[in-house]
Amino acid sequence: MKITIGHLYPDLLNLYGDRGNIQCMKMRLAWRGYEPEVIEYNLGDRIDFTKTDIVLLGGGSDREQMIVCRRLQEIREDFHAYVEDGGVVIAVCGGYQLLGHEYSTPDGDMEGLHLVDLTTKQGSPRLISNIVLENSIFPYPVTGFENHGGRTHLGKGLKPFGKVLCGYGNNGEDHQEGVLYKNVVGTYLHGPLLPKNPHVCDYLLKNALERRGITEPLQELDDSQEIEANSYIVKRFVK
Repeated sequence: MKITIGHLYPDLLNLYGDRGNIQCMKMRLAWRGYEPEVIEYNLGDRIDFTKTDIVLLGGGSDREQMIVCRRLQEIREDFHAYVEDGGVVIAVCGGYQLLGHEYSTPDGDMEGLHLVDLTTKQGSPRLISNIVLENSIFPYPVTGFENHGGRTHLGKGLKPFGKVLCGYGNNGEDHQEGVLYKNVVGTYLHGPLLPKNPHVCDYLLKNALERRGITEPLQELDDSQEIEANSYIVKRFVK
């Protein structure tokens, strides 16, 4: 079975190793006998969400986000329909901010996609740290690196991607990081995220496969080295 991953605007949103996230999804699908297909959508391309199983929206500078933001407004209705139909999305850093209502900066406000009830304002200083999260839906903590000026606040009732055990998270105040909404994961974690956290990668893949009617458990893979690295990071940074 072919599983299609849409990589949105890699020509502009490419700061945080998102191709590593793509490669991780590709390989973990291929190792299980699926046929991964990656389609890169650049700024002038038409996006057909009906033929996409997973969407990755990465991060970029404020200038590049502003350019992408204008293009995203043109596809907002289609993107919204995809999300509400259970489409799988992984949005990192700037991509995460653009899921919400707006991103306010001293140079002006960027209107977001209004896909998720969250808002972001630029703050100072930048929040830079190794970061560790916990969430009971994942068998292991989630580790990564954050480097963002935005302060994101979730709307009432929204679930975060995880509780911050080490680091700053969404805003450095409420001990929440990222967001989970339907099959959307929004997060400030990069490094990139998925090779460090194969359990998060499998969460995304499982949701995409279930949307296609594949409900049996994912085949187990040998993640012993990744689990060992995860344990080391947690012991090092969580006091």
